[in-house]
Amino acid sequence: MDEDIAIINSKTRNEKIKIFFINNKKLLILILSLSIILLIGYFGFVEYNEKKKIAISDQYNLIILEYSKDNKEVTKNALIKLVNKKDSTYSPLSLFFIIDNALVFDQSTINKLFDVVIEDVSLENEIKNLIIYKKALYNADNSDENQLLETLKPIINSKSIWKAHSLYLMAEYFYSKNEKQKAKEFFSQIILLKNANQDLISESQKRLKRDLSE
Repeated sequence: MDEDIAIINSKTRNEKIKIFFINNKKLLILILSLSIILLIGYFGFVEYNEKKKIAISDQYNLIILEYSKDNKEVTKNALIKLVNKKDSTYSPLSLFFIIDNALVFDQSTINKLFDVVIEDVSLENEIKNLIIYKKALYNADNSDENQLLETLKPIINSKSIWKAHSLYLMAEYFYSKNEKQKAKEFFSQIILLKNANQDLISESQKRLKRDLSE
């Protein structure tokens, strides 16, 4: 008796499934087609990005290999174009090459390139913080207190590994301006950080004892 009931239930279930597929055939075909299209689109997008990355890599390497003092202008223009391609690897590298080799002297142009990398390029958080720190370092000699603090604020208000470096930059900035109390405050903050670089902690302690102990 139980076996008969089980057979009937099985046939009923199979019939319901069959009816469902018949009644929803068009919808199921549409869903399947969309799924295939999405998969093709996804893998196509991944392949496109890989090819784009390789092309940018080849461009960067060729530019660097061909660089000489005689073609600074060509190199500068090519690297600026690479920065504006907003690639997570080669936009920062292009910017740093421009700065390290003094290919651009105009500070506002460099800052615009920094802003492209910081604001428009998809970067890991600590990489972005490093670039923000480098921007502050680049501008430190020509910035006022508010400008420098505004640049470093995202790092100083975070738990970033670059926080100690940013605090140290501010401390040195104020010390160079003979604002010793402000310098002391920033050096003191570094000592209290749990994830601060040990060299920076040691250097801050030395500065506090040697130069700011009064």
